[in-house]
Amino acid sequence: MNDSFAPEQHINQTAEEEIPHLRDYLRIITKRKLTILTIFVIILLITIIRTYTTTPIYTASSHVLIERNLSPSALDTGIYSSYDPNFMATQLELIRSTNVALKVVNRLELDTKYRHYFFNNEKANRSSPFSSIKGFVSSIFSLEPNEQTTDAPNNAEQLNRPAAKTDAEIIAARIRDNLSIKPVKGTKTVLISYSDTTPVIAKLIVDSIVQAYIDEILEIKLSTSRYSQQWMTNKAEEERQKLADAEKNLHQYVKKNDLVTVENKLNSAYPEKLAELSSQLTKVQAELKEYETLYNLLQTSAKNYKQIETLKVFTSNETLQQLHQKISLTDQTIRDLSKKYGPKHPAMIKARTEHDLLTREKTSTIDRIVDATRNSYELAKAREVNLKQLIAKTKTDMLNVNERFMQYSIMKREVDMNQALYNSLTSSIKKATVTEQTQDVKIWVLRKADLPEAPSKPDKKRSIAMGLILGLLGGIGMAFFLEYLDNTVKNGEGIEKRFGLTVLGSVEELQGKSDHIETYLLKNPLSPLAESYRLIRSGLLLSSPDHPPRSILITSMVPQEGKTSTTSNLARILAQNNKKVLIIDCDMRRPRMHSLFGMPNSHGLSSYLSGNTDKSPICASENELVFLIPSGPVPPNPAELLHSTKMQLLVGEMLKKYDYVLLDSPPIQSVTDSLTLSSLVDGTLLVTRSGKTTFDMIESGLKKLHDVRATILGVVLNGLIKSKHDSGYYGYYDYYSSLFRQICG
Repeated sequence: MNDSFAPEQHINQTAEEEIPHLRDYLRIITKRKLTILTIFVIILLITIIRTYTTTPIYTASSHVLIERNLSPSALDTGIYSSYDPNFMATQLELIRSTNVALKVVNRLELDTKYRHYFFNNEKANRSSPFSSIKGFVSSIFSLEPNEQTTDAPNNAEQLNRPAAKTDAEIIAARIRDNLSIKPVKGTKTVLISYSDTTPVIAKLIVDSIVQAYIDEILEIKLSTSRYSQQWMTNKAEEERQKLADAEKNLHQYVKKNDLVTVENKLNSAYPEKLAELSSQLTKVQAELKEYETLYNLLQTSAKNYKQIETLKVFTSNETLQQLHQKISLTDQTIRDLSKKYGPKHPAMIKARTEHDLLTREKTSTIDRIVDATRNSYELAKAREVNLKQLIAKTKTDMLNVNERFMQYSIMKREVDMNQALYNSLTSSIKKATVTEQTQDVKIWVLRKADLPEAPSKPDKKRSIAMGLILGLLGGIGMAFFLEYLDNTVKNGEGIEKRFGLTVLGSVEELQGKSDHIETYLLKNPLSPLAESYRLIRSGLLLSSPDHPPRSILITSMVPQEGKTSTTSNLARILAQNNKKVLIIDCDMRRPRMHSLFGMPNSHGLSSYLSGNTDKSPICASENELVFLIPSGPVPPNPAELLHSTKMQLLVGEMLKKYDYVLLDSPPIQSVTDSLTLSSLVDGTLLVTRSGKTTFDMIESGLKKLHDVRATILGVVLNGLIKSKHDSGYYGYYDYYSSLFRQICG
């Protein structure tokens, strides 16, 4: 029925399907309660001993308010911004710094006056066995592999070797180790605590730490201010010298280039002059254009006075207009006189003479106007040339002056910049001098340290409570760890899940010292142990699909798993149904069955198989239903005898006479006898022992049986220690045991 069993494949499948249950954890705790109790008691005792032998530690605490100084004097320095997320963390590091600790040592004279409080404890600690072990281990691991001792030390090694610490530095380091600084959440306050074996020392150090921290803040401030002042003073002196040199160079340049009024007037005088000249030039050019046009007309008209007179320059001339009027009057007079007189009349002559005179005067006036126009034209041309020359010269002068003014502006800016920088430095020096004594951090002691009345460590109640918890957790953890390391069979459920074998029944471990499992069934036929074997019998009768197995090989993985007692008790249970049962003791190396039945072993199976006797090896037992073939004398070759044809014939012959034939064989892992006998029987019954047989043993044995194609009927679990929590899986065995008994017999 199990010929197709593949242990490796089934192990992987069942391992994935197995899910721990809460009952499994309770079972482990109950099973290993002695381990849990032992670990619990050990840890609790260690905790109690350490709690009551540890030197008491006293803790003194001071409550301090720390905040930034946001007054105007502090803000003007520019060192701090209005928001600094790292401010409090920085202050806590300052409190914990070595400088503060050294100030405490110097203030309290801890390295001289109170030196014995620190170094006596150190000697005591060094004398303890734990310190000696720690120092020995440290010396081993700190030893360099290439270290060599020489008479002349290397100079480089001496330079690299750190200098020995002074007593003050050692005490300061210890103060830092025992110092605790905790900011109070949601406030600007800090709780500063110090722990020591002496309460007075703890109080003194806490109070001194606060004062040393204040001194450190002031020292940092003063050091920074002094450095800043010195730097600014040196820088101001440099800038003052630069300013003097720049002013001197500017003065010399102004004097050399005659630029006394350059800053006030030069920038606007030349543009105004150039604009005025440009305006005059425009006017002159307009006049020149008019004169040129008029002059060209006069040149074209020549002596054509009638044409010339029509020009505006002549028509607008008052003298010429008066002459025209007079000539007109004279002409009128001549016309009037010509009516009365002849051309030679004196009046006519006088009138004509006056007319000629006026005409000559008009001509003379026109000539003068023409000459004046020509002169004006020439003068306009000259003025245009002069204005152009003057404008060109003005532009050249202005460019030169602008160039000089540009250089002047550069030098003036340098003077102004040096002046501003010098003024800023002198102002900063004055401010630094005024704010030198102000603090950037405000510190108030809200509560000074009180003298500790009770030790803070060890907290006996808390330590014992922690010991109880750790002991319980350690015990449970050790129990589960041992359970994890325990690879032995604990119950039938594990065998069925891991290997897919049928557990026919389990046999409890007898608790009484005087009880022996080999004889217990004879004395207690109605006991639960007897019911367990009846359950195994019922399982065997139902283990084969065609017919109940009649020849059964009973074996185990290793010795002392209870296969012999199982064989004898199973034979007795099978015989209770009025069946004849024969036991063949095939364990020729360590025979034991004859002693259980109180029979001699002078001859038996080995004698019969070796041909030393033809006498039947069968011996009767305590009743007429159970019979035994003892192993006989120990032969030199048991495996060859069991593998012989005579052994096969013996089993077949015995099956004709008896209802059941049980073969008690050696363990599988020890010899191959069981593997040889497995082919002579209907099936093999494996016997395991709880807490002894490992899963690896079962896996190895099953592989061997599988290789010889043995039929495995099932497994019997011996030595099971049940508790009240173990009824979940095996309860159905007890529940149906009576039912199986009724069915089978």
